[in-house]
Amino acid sequence: MKIKDFMITDVISVREDVKIKDLLKTFVDHKIGGVPVVDENSRLIGMISDGDIIRYLEPDGRTIYDAFSMVFISQKEGLAHKIETSIEHLSSEIMKKSVYTVLPDDEIERALSILSRYHFKKVPVVDESNKVIGVISRGDIIRSVYNKVISNTDD
Repeated sequence: MKIKDFMITDVISVREDVKIKDLLKTFVDHKIGGVPVVDENSRLIGMISDGDIIRYLEPDGRTIYDAFSMVFISQKEGLAHKIETSIEHLSSEIMKKSVYTVLPDDEIERALSILSRYHFKKVPVVDESNKVIGVISRGDIIRSVYNKVISNTDD
């Protein structure tokens, strides 16, 4: 079975210069958990998952140790402050630039291997010029396996 038999071709992607607030809106509006980041020619340059956003929005802590005067300060930045100061930043700050991809004619086992080994939710499907032509997710594979294989045997 080939990737092209399982992939979704209606791909929602973003550019690296999209603001984080607009990235969040894209995730919410489309009920998605990850997007490929593409250049002006739809070529893949990175990937952003909901986990990347969560990790980016986690408030930073500040700890100061001064053993000489016995001073210890630990201050946690608030979530509201972190969000307020981060939503105007660009997506390029949080995108992963090292991305595993698959080709449409690859066997489905290649995607299964990447998804399971690296605990990814989605893998971009690219053509020979690295243009994003689809995505394949864990859910897509499960639905397709059920619809194409299991549901046909339940008669």
